[in-house]
Amino acid sequence: MSNIRVGQGFDVHKFAENRALIIGGVTIAHDFGLDGHSDADVLTHAIMDALLGAAGLADIGTYFPPSDEKYKDANSLELLKVVQGLLYDKGFRKIINIDSIIMAEAPKMLRHIPEMKKILAHILSINISQIGIKATTTERLGFVGRKQGIAASAVCLIE
Repeated sequence: MSNIRVGQGFDVHKFAENRALIIGGVTIAHDFGLDGHSDADVLTHAIMDALLGAAGLADIGTYFPPSDEKYKDANSLELLKVVQGLLYDKGFRKIINIDSIIMAEAPKMLRHIPEMKKILAHILSINISQIGIKATTTERLGFVGRKQGIAASAVCLIE
């Protein structure tokens, strides 16, 4: 009998000046980046929390606390590799799929999604077809709609 688990993740970061905007490992030209202790890659953070949750592990703040200076400006793709190692340590060897949504009024994400999928698939050693990334606006509602930040959610299935 297989041990198949689903996990869900969500992350949000506000915009900040003088920061690179990095989403899904892709640096996107924009007037603002996202505020955070690490590189604030909102999509990768949501994916990490989904994977950790599926394995019954704690959230990313537990493993990479913002109070720890070694994670200051950390590359979230490197943290994603650590998360994958935590899954392996718990006996989970296969990511079946990841599906995610980026919520942003600006900048537009559509043209960046293929590169995000390529980067994330490479980091996780899975096929690009196993990663879904969609982008949406919030119809000018809430903090995302007011262009104050970006949110992302993700769900995953692991075995």
